[in-house]
Amino acid sequence: MAGFDFAAPGRIVFGRRRAAEVLPALLGWGRRILLVRGGSVVFADRLAADLADAGAVVCQIRGRGEPDLPMLEAALAEARAFAPEAVVAVGGGAVIDLGKALAALVPSDRPVLDHLEVVGAGLPLPRAPLPFAALPSTAGTGSEATRNAVIGVPGAGRKVSLRDIRMLPDLALVDPVLTDGCPRAVTLASGLDAIVQVIEPYLSCRATPLTDALCAAAIPEGLAALPRLMAAEDPAARDAMARVSLTGGLALANAGLGAVHGLAGVIGGRTGAPHGAICGRLLVPVLRANRAALADAGGDPARIERVLDWIGAAFGGQGAEALDRFGDWIAASGLTPLPGMDPAAVAAEAGASSSMKGNPVPLSAATLAEVLAEA
Repeated sequence: MAGFDFAAPGRIVFGRRRAAEVLPALLGWGRRILLVRGGSVVFADRLAADLADAGAVVCQIRGRGEPDLPMLEAALAEARAFAPEAVVAVGGGAVIDLGKALAALVPSDRPVLDHLEVVGAGLPLPRAPLPFAALPSTAGTGSEATRNAVIGVPGAGRKVSLRDIRMLPDLALVDPVLTDGCPRAVTLASGLDAIVQVIEPYLSCRATPLTDALCAAAIPEGLAALPRLMAAEDPAARDAMARVSLTGGLALANAGLGAVHGLAGVIGGRTGAPHGAICGRLLVPVLRANRAALADAGGDPARIERVLDWIGAAFGGQGAEALDRFGDWIAASGLTPLPGMDPAAVAAEAGASSSMKGNPVPLSAATLAEVLAEA
């Protein structure tokens, strides 16, 4: 087997009531702290107060929705004027992506587009990012453990990445307490995204023994925990989903993703629909398409059949019936439907996405259009 590098944050802390440990790390990096936050995260208020009490100067930037180019450019101008020594992001995956991008771009003297993939020049960062700590308040994207930030570019109708190995957070502090009481709709969409992000790396043609070990434990854990959270608030299930989300970030950073995310990036860029809801709606149709394509190509079905076994253990049924039951549960749980779109146009554009390169088998534009029609 070929060798591989394993990308991970500088330090990972996981556990309930561990969030306060970010304070000494930040103060060790400097006294001018940029706090990127979600609007309703109570811990962010406490952290800002504790930093001020410790003599730090804090500039707060609030993330509202998934970051796009205009939002990033406005926040970057504010951040550069403040001249932070370190950045901390407290919030969902979108907030962490915004914080990660600001930490990366504040030291750069080039326009944002110079560093964006696909729609820009994709140039590497000229200088190392500022020290960065990520504290997720949802269990979903795993952005606290990845080397990229996803940025919408409205003028191009795309979501693309700002990517650099040095963008891996210096500290990923995953405290499930910050996710307790998360609204039901957010829990569902972000939780399905977390599950997708352990299934796709497990099925990826770039999977490694390390990502296999991570995902094989996380997939059944997530499939069991999310229905419990849809039924009632459950701290143990919150802990499980936080682990699954972190695992997904580690796995996708090293094994890539697949057709769900290849399509989701295009759909999100064109429509502005929530990323987690898009991924949740696409998961079952993509699994169905990959299963059929592997059979047609004479590929090894062992991995995808194992995923279907895990789905069946959580939702009942075997094989195709397990997928049907999972899809029915997703719909009955109230996940936001996909917006209207032109399946053929989306499929053609998605075929060139970086995520599609990890799919276990190539899918034609016609097959991708059929996936969208089913979703």
